[in-house]
Amino acid sequence: MDRVTVTACLLVAGFSCYLGGSNVFLSLFRFSVSDPSSMPEPGVRRSPQGVPYTELPHFVNADGLHLFCRYWEPVSPPRALVFIVHGTAEHCGPYDELAQRLKQLCLLVFAHDHVGHGQSEGERMAIKDFQVYIRDSLQHIDLMKSRYPNLPVFIVGHSMGGAVAILTACERPNDFAGVALIAPLIKMNPESATPFKVFLAKVLNHMLPSLPLGSINSKWVSRDKSKVEAYDADELNFHGGMQVSFGIQLMRAVARIDKEIPSISWPFLLLHGDADKLCDVRGSMIMFENAVSSDKKIKIYEGAYHALHHDLPEVAQSVLKEVTIWITEHLPQRF
Repeated sequence: MDRVTVTACLLVAGFSCYLGGSNVFLSLFRFSVSDPSSMPEPGVRRSPQGVPYTELPHFVNADGLHLFCRYWEPVSPPRALVFIVHGTAEHCGPYDELAQRLKQLCLLVFAHDHVGHGQSEGERMAIKDFQVYIRDSLQHIDLMKSRYPNLPVFIVGHSMGGAVAILTACERPNDFAGVALIAPLIKMNPESATPFKVFLAKVLNHMLPSLPLGSINSKWVSRDKSKVEAYDADELNFHGGMQVSFGIQLMRAVARIDKEIPSISWPFLLLHGDADKLCDVRGSMIMFENAVSSDKKIKIYEGAYHALHHDLPEVAQSVLKEVTIWITEHLPQRF
């Protein structure tokens, strides 16, 4: 048992460095504990916060889990659909400002909380396969496309959501008008994914896959202290430790992306801070340099942290402007 403890401590130092979302990568979600006196009546599906799903916008995924959704619909007929993909341990609520900006451009924006995140069902921060996130994203996209079959579709992904966005677009490379990525998870932080730590993670994944590792230090999310405080106070964020098995899934996702990059031909925008300690900025550089796409753009923000859209005001506003302008430039011309 002593060896297991030592191994776990080594891994804690490794894995707690890079998430975000994702995240990031971003704050890790708190397990909700139900009060026995307020257990829901049989047959009524409720969110982890106890709200009946009949009162919440949602869809049911292929595993029968209810996923909470948000929609930002413009007053005028939409010109395009924009799917926002949040990072690990967070939820889609903090993307309201970005969604509102896009909505003002007559874009219909939609998002959902991933399985095990926010107001969606599922064990907190546990996933049997990273592909579940991609499958659910495609299901939601297909649902919206069935309602608006003639509209182009864009994806905006942050942190782990960036990894989901990349792999989603890779599965259907001809289905998307473009992908905007904010500090995406493309490359593991070399300090947290040394060959030795990766080996230990794989061993622990067989022995103790649910072993919780260290949580994310929220100070690396943003240089804006008020944003960090809001992040810490958000009860829909998970603030506990990431399981070994979840870390393995992230590593597998990164390995998949590495194989896909040389064949990426769809338009994309990359935005990253060079002081990001949760998702390695070199991953974005590698994607930009090696993707075969002829329509690609990258912007690196000097000194910026992970959640660029919540960093210092000048950076956050620049990111909102870059994303909205880039999507606007890729909209079909009106006649």
